[in-house]
Amino acid sequence: MKLRVSPPVFGGRLHDARTATSIGRWLGVCFLVCFATGLVSHVMQHPPDLLANRLPSRPVRGYRLTQGLHVAFGIGAIPLLLAKLWTVYPRLFEWPAVRSVRHALERLSVAVLVAGAVFEPVSGLLNTVQWYPWPFSFVPVHYAVAWLVAGALVLHLAVKAPEIGAHWHRRSPGTLALPARDGTDRRSLLAAVGAAVGAVTLTTVGQSFTPLKDLILFAPRDPDHGPQSLPVNRTAEAAGVGRIADEEYRLVVDGPRPYALTLDELRGLPQHDVELPIACVEGWSRSAHWTGVRIMDLLQRAGAPPHARVRVVALEQRGGYRVSEMGHTHAHDPLTLLALRLNGEELDPDHGYPARLIAPNRPGALQTKWVGRLEVLS
Repeated sequence: MKLRVSPPVFGGRLHDARTATSIGRWLGVCFLVCFATGLVSHVMQHPPDLLANRLPSRPVRGYRLTQGLHVAFGIGAIPLLLAKLWTVYPRLFEWPAVRSVRHALERLSVAVLVAGAVFEPVSGLLNTVQWYPWPFSFVPVHYAVAWLVAGALVLHLAVKAPEIGAHWHRRSPGTLALPARDGTDRRSLLAAVGAAVGAVTLTTVGQSFTPLKDLILFAPRDPDHGPQSLPVNRTAEAAGVGRIADEEYRLVVDGPRPYALTLDELRGLPQHDVELPIACVEGWSRSAHWTGVRIMDLLQRAGAPPHARVRVVALEQRGGYRVSEMGHTHAHDPLTLLALRLNGEELDPDHGYPARLIAPNRPGALQTKWVGRLEVLS
């Protein structure tokens, strides 16, 4: 005797399109902010040739703001995504699986959208704690999947536009009035989801918005913890650098008039003070007081053309960010320093002793530590 297995049957008004649309509006805002700020971060770290020499160095705290928003909205999207999936999961078991071409497109867009929407915040959250339990490189895959999610979302919105429009407003024309109990249940659900979003945001956003740092419970970085009260992602030991002896250090500036400087000679040059943040892709940021030699002065001494780009090379022998490049807007900004001191003290080895780059509106991964060479690029 052949047994027939029937698909599960779900009930409850909170699994309806009205609830899904209400949560979807908030989730859409989070995804839009994350996509826009993620695009900014990607361009800042991997600029296309057209923009390589034109990335702006102002506003000074621009990257701190955009990346802080990216991580905050990404974390806030997690309870929204869970709530959204809870409201729509009965539809994943609809039968027959495909009823028409339009329905097939809808199901395909949903499958890609759900997979990508789960992958993006989960992988981003794991990136904030620098845990990578996968064999691929996080940055290019995270970026590629973001575009995949964006395309699937556009397709999904196009297919579901009539239904979304019918339930967009609280009292849309043509929709049935809800019984009082159902209306109360929906408001309670939405209030609980909003409270969850607020809770995870308040307990993590202090890693970049320092006025709320005392509320940090779950953020992977405390902006006050670290050598010289500044966090680090990569220590001198992890980079294989250790502490570099003063007498062995040389800064090589390779340009039309190349030269080299000892550490004492660097210290003897005019020193400048700036207040700039370190803002990392993991979402944490912290402003600090830096003292050092302006990059523009070092380049002028080497005879660099006004619009030349600069390659900054660290003394570490390996690592994805041991080499970075700056366009002329950053290289010739008077706030861009080869820093020798942090908060009035000699740099700690974990902060790049004896010299590191610090520049405005620049990702922390590109604020190269243990700088040993500056190369003028034509």
